[in-house]
Amino acid sequence: MTAPTKPVRKRGKNYTAKAALIEKDHYSVAEATELLTKISTTKFDATAEVHIRIGADTTQADQLVRTIVTLPHGTGRSVRIAAFVPDDKIEAAKKSGADRAGNADLIKEIEAGKIDFDVAVADPSVMKDLGKVAKTLGQKGLMPNPKAGTVTPNIAKAIEELKKGRIECKMDKDGIIHTVFGKISFGAKKLEENLGALLQAVQDAQPSGIKSAYILSITVVPSMGPGIRVKL
Repeated sequence: MTAPTKPVRKRGKNYTAKAALIEKDHYSVAEATELLTKISTTKFDATAEVHIRIGADTTQADQLVRTIVTLPHGTGRSVRIAAFVPDDKIEAAKKSGADRAGNADLIKEIEAGKIDFDVAVADPSVMKDLGKVAKTLGQKGLMPNPKAGTVTPNIAKAIEELKKGRIECKMDKDGIIHTVFGKISFGAKKLEENLGALLQAVQDAQPSGIKSAYILSITVVPSMGPGIRVKL
């Protein structure tokens, strides 16, 4: 008795028409971002995404990729920031753009299950207090980390950079970096500059432990639509 075959996923006419615009196996960054503005299948302003496959052994600590980059034109998203700071820095954090700022009060809210922010930054002096909610924040990818630039004595600078479009790029367990680099409405030129800055940051972050091919593939895609392979 033969095993049942999986049904072939059918694509709509709109998706098929957009996919037909992709005529080459690989495109330059400039070509890819130009084409990206034409292949979104949504009526809303789609997000521009990039997926970078890294030639790493993810079980080896010296091959893990993690870096930060400030996109020249931001991400197009509004970012809600929570600042965990001593009492004497709360007002400064709010003036710099933090949506929430505090310490013990914010920690109690997290313990109660209330998390109403997208990024957390912390002054080194309060990190020991965050131990109470480290597991909760860690599971959601919100735990402040020095490597991500979110644990720093210069909270004001960190908040300002995050608001302007600083993002973290890190590899997942499958060796792929998934991140965003703008909105389709940015247009080809701004998307090209954002993607160029992001790819350069990833290139500069090559770990010493990766001796062979580093970046294996780069694919850009709108929130909904076909993917475009970018030349290495």
